[in-house]
Amino acid sequence: MGGFFGTVSQVACATDLFYGTDYNSHLGTKRGGLATYSKEQGFIRSIHNLESTYFRTKFEDELDKFVGNSGIGIISDTDAQPIIINSHLGRFAIVTVAKIANTKELEDDLLAKNMHFAELSSGVTNQTELIALLIIQGKNFVEGIENVFRHIKGSCSILLLTEDRIIAARDHLGRTPIIIGRKEGAYAATSESSCFPNLDYEIEKYLGPGEIVELCADGMKQLRKPNKDMQVCSFLWVYYGFPTSCYEGINVEAVRFASGMKMGRKDESEVDCACGIPDSGVGMALGYAEGKGVPYHRAICKYTPTWPRSFTPSNQEMRSLVAKMKLIPNRAMMQGKRLLFCDDSIVRGTQLRDNVKVLYEYGAKEVHMRIACPPLIYACPFVGFSASKNALELITRRIVKELEGDENKNLDKYATTGSPEYEKMVSIIAERFGLSSLKFNTLETLVEAIGLPKSQLCTHCFDGSSRY
Repeated sequence: MGGFFGTVSQVACATDLFYGTDYNSHLGTKRGGLATYSKEQGFIRSIHNLESTYFRTKFEDELDKFVGNSGIGIISDTDAQPIIINSHLGRFAIVTVAKIANTKELEDDLLAKNMHFAELSSGVTNQTELIALLIIQGKNFVEGIENVFRHIKGSCSILLLTEDRIIAARDHLGRTPIIIGRKEGAYAATSESSCFPNLDYEIEKYLGPGEIVELCADGMKQLRKPNKDMQVCSFLWVYYGFPTSCYEGINVEAVRFASGMKMGRKDESEVDCACGIPDSGVGMALGYAEGKGVPYHRAICKYTPTWPRSFTPSNQEMRSLVAKMKLIPNRAMMQGKRLLFCDDSIVRGTQLRDNVKVLYEYGAKEVHMRIACPPLIYACPFVGFSASKNALELITRRIVKELEGDENKNLDKYATTGSPEYEKMVSIIAERFGLSSLKFNTLETLVEAIGLPKSQLCTHCFDGSSRY
């Protein structure tokens, strides 16, 4: 996926920019970039590969070169960013959190208009440059961003750094968030509100779908009103979000806790304790333990200093290695016990298979699994959900193919909680991985825990509902 941070201040911005961008590190693992602007030196940019290290280690030593009072930063799983453009709109740097499904169509259209692409990422078009070229077709930035909204299929949230301001534009259906922060003498815009507390910003505003604002050190101005329709990604609360972050004013940890507590109150399984799969399963497990009335135990701990999230590497062998190495089981907390584990989701099943095997080897009497969201039936066309290139990387679709002979057959039935097809699929997953029991949260419970109307949430990966 990806996350960004931008700030404009009455004083030098490098420290806020560095830490604010770093606080988005859980959203991406491939590339990081910073850009600042000063009247004396103009735009200053740096981009680094993060696949073998972290953002901080790449940028800490060169931080002094980022002079100026305004800047933008990005941590991404897609393109090399920021890019810098000189156009009839002026000079600007741009970062995006985007996934464009119709890149080839847009690329062909722009080439036919005698435009060109200079920023290639791994030999293919850099989608941030593509978005920039769509923007400069407008008579001004607002018209250009609206041109992006009209033409792309997928999602796109944008930060622009000009010579005198930052422009923030949220995806036209609000699939990815932008939060505005304010402190004395400075404004900031980011994907994650968890960037703000330690930098002394207070949340000023959650941008609405398609809303565009400009930020200066002494104020914020709305350039485009928000759209009425919203399809914010529900998986933000399930997995992506840092526990202290809020989207639409709704805290990530509170949602995870509430969904776990609701499951715990209804669950009739007999277990000795609840445990969370770090990190995103912990909040749910704490809620489950309270709802069920059983203690919370840390039977598995994550070794945080060196291992990133497990599903982001594109190589399956590396994903499997990271999934194994980052989580360390604690034999003393599981011997002879009926353990119930909470996790955010089951994507490929790699991590689940390896974890359950180890748990039994370490003396667990029973291993039950509770999942925060419904089964993932559909690949996501709207945000950079995972490195998956096709639906068969989802364990659910592989089982559908085994049962139906076609991975696309009767998907609506497999996505319906309680249907015979659903129950069969879940029982196969549980049996395949040796689980004593397996239950997924219902879509209704997840929506209730988030607290927004379902019409404002994108739940495509669960039920196939979609809208570009």
